[in-house]
Amino acid sequence: MSENEKDAPIPADTDTSLPRESWEKKLMEHENTALFSSSQEQTTETETDSTNKTKNSSGKAKLSSGRGLWALLLLLTFTVSACCGLYLTIKPVSSCEKEVPSAQETADDEPASAKIADALKKSKLPKTGIAWIKVRGVIAQDNSSGPFSRPTGAGAIAKKIRDAADDKNVKAIVLDINSPGGTVASVQNIYGELLKAKENGKKIVALFRDVAASGGFYIAMAADKIVAEPGTITGSVGVIMQTSNVEGLFDKIGVKVMPITSGKYKDMGSAYRPMTDAEKAILQDMVNDTYTQFFAAVKAGRPNVTPENLTEYTDGRVFTGQRAFNLGFIDKLGGEEEARLLAGELAGIKDPKIINQRPSDGLRELIFSFGSSMENQSLTKQLQSLATPSVSYLWVN
Repeated sequence: MSENEKDAPIPADTDTSLPRESWEKKLMEHENTALFSSSQEQTTETETDSTNKTKNSSGKAKLSSGRGLWALLLLLTFTVSACCGLYLTIKPVSSCEKEVPSAQETADDEPASAKIADALKKSKLPKTGIAWIKVRGVIAQDNSSGPFSRPTGAGAIAKKIRDAADDKNVKAIVLDINSPGGTVASVQNIYGELLKAKENGKKIVALFRDVAASGGFYIAMAADKIVAEPGTITGSVGVIMQTSNVEGLFDKIGVKVMPITSGKYKDMGSAYRPMTDAEKAILQDMVNDTYTQFFAAVKAGRPNVTPENLTEYTDGRVFTGQRAFNLGFIDKLGGEEEARLLAGELAGIKDPKIINQRPSDGLRELIFSFGSSMENQSLTKQLQSLATPSVSYLWVN
């Protein structure tokens, strides 16, 4: 083969080769297929990313909702627990003692059916006993009105007496007194409730502790019997009215009080000026009238005291429990046990049990006593007690 023949171009096989239009068309189809595949892959990747993001966000939402649900459950549990604790603390409950069969009764050879019937019969019987009511400190109305204050004055004591008088299971009341007395109206309020309790058939025994003087002595005059220790301070039958005069102090600090009244006696007993003779006479007459009421109560409550002793020992003096026993002002020397047994004897109960509300020494008492003491120590209360004179059955020294 010659060199010219070698260099000559090889003719295309037109019989087996595709036409130009056909292979250009196929080339375009291959390019479109490649573009479509890449777009599908991108779309798939985008969908996968969005799915993963959706799963992550839903997981986070579930996690946050789970945390919120647990927090809500914990808050609800705490709230319910606090409400239950507060309810159990504040709600008064009865502390009646359950009857427990003695060892002798347990050892009896009675049939089991008879024992069960006897137990059911006893359980249906009312538990009778005595109410123990304490009177502590100065007897006066409680003026506390705060949310954490508790009723502690004469009104609260009178309510306890009314409740005991209305309770059919209470057969007797022991009035546990440790008080120097108090204001006239508050003392007479308690005295009147005790008389009503006696009308309801309740027997009353007064127990004198360290001090049962003046108003504390007055309320005991409604009792059927009185028990006191030999060293108890009692007596002080009388009335006292105390007024203050701060005129000299106000002059030193340059303060003058100018009252405007509708009558000349409207500011009688004022602490900002001296008292006139006419005002003293009016107040003395009022004191004498309240003393007459006290004397009448002592005379009615202690009929065994001779008229001579009654006149001599109702001049405001104090005396011991032993002297009071010798004079007939009290009936028995002793303490708690003697008072309890004497109350049971009067009520016809051999071994009397104390029927009372729960002892007031829990959380409620702590909170309420703190609130009452803080309120009573406020400046307003102190100024009010200073500016307002009161007539009292009170032993002061």
